[in-house]
Amino acid sequence: MRELVRPHRLAPGARVAVVATSGPVPEERLQAGLDVLRGWDLDPVAGAHVLDRHAGFGYLAGSDADRAADFQRAWCDPDVDAVLCARGGYGVQRMIDLLDWDALRAAGPKLFVGFSDITVLHEAIATRLGLVTLYGPMAAGVDFIKNARAQEHLRATLFAPETVRTLTSGGTALVPGRARGVTLGGCLCLLAAERGTAHARPSARGGLLCLEDVGEETYRLDRYLTQLQRSGWLDGVRGVLLGSWEECSDYAELRPLLADRLGGLGVPVAENVGFGHCAGALTVPFGVAAELDADAGTLTLDEPALR
Repeated sequence: MRELVRPHRLAPGARVAVVATSGPVPEERLQAGLDVLRGWDLDPVAGAHVLDRHAGFGYLAGSDADRAADFQRAWCDPDVDAVLCARGGYGVQRMIDLLDWDALRAAGPKLFVGFSDITVLHEAIATRLGLVTLYGPMAAGVDFIKNARAQEHLRATLFAPETVRTLTSGGTALVPGRARGVTLGGCLCLLAAERGTAHARPSARGGLLCLEDVGEETYRLDRYLTQLQRSGWLDGVRGVLLGSWEECSDYAELRPLLADRLGGLGVPVAENVGFGHCAGALTVPFGVAAELDADAGTLTLDEPALR
C-alpha cells in the first residue's frame, strides 16, 4: 500500500468549510462548533444546506443532491483550505456517486476531517484523489464541542502535526508485536458495506488497519469482520488498531470475538487505542506510513500527517 499525498497544515486565518454529508445537524451544536473553530483563529463557513432536513427521511441532512453540492462547492472553492464534516449518522453512501471526482481532483489537495459514516469519504478520497485524510472529531459533534482533549488533539494535528507524530493509547495488546505499514480504516460496518463499490480500495494489504464502531450487537460485528475476511480484504494487512466500541456489548464479551476474528491474521493487534465514538477521541491520519507497537500501545508516524 502506497503513502498518500499530505495536504498542507492550517495557519491562523485559514478558511474552513463545514458541511453536512450525512445526518441532520442541530443548530445549537453547529454554532457551538463554529465558535470553537473561531477560537482557534480559523474562519469557518457553513455549507448552504448544513441545517437542512430531508423531506421524507428525517435521518438525512437534506436531499442527496444538496449534500453533494455543498461538499463539491466547498472542496472546489480555492479560498477554502479544509473541509470539515459537521456530523455522521448515515447518508454518504447516498450522495457520493453524485460527486464530480474529476473536478475535485482538479481543485488540488485539501485537508479533510470526519469519522463514522464519513469512512466512505475517507476511502473515496484515498482511492480517487490520493490524499491523506484525518479520521477525527466533527465540528458539530457533542464529543467535540464538550471535550477539551478531543479539541486539543485535533487542533495540534491541524496546526502543528509534528507535535502529535506518536499516538499513545495506554491500551493493551490483543496480539503482541510490532508492524510497519500505511494507516487506513474507519468504522467497521461501513468498511464492510463498501466492499465491491467503485470508491473502495481493493484490500488492506500493506496497511495498519484502524477499526471501531458504535451501537452494534456482537453478532453484527462478527458478520462484518467475517465479511472482510471471506472477501480477502484482510489478506496481507500488517497490523490492526482497535478504537472504541461505544454502545456495543460489554468489552469483556466483545474481546473474545475480536481475538477470534483477528488473532488468526498473524499480525499485531492493539486495543483501546482511543479513536472513534468515544470521549476525548484522538485524531488519526489515514494514508501515512507508521509503526505500530501493540505492546506499548503506540502508533508512530514516519513524518507529520500534514506538510
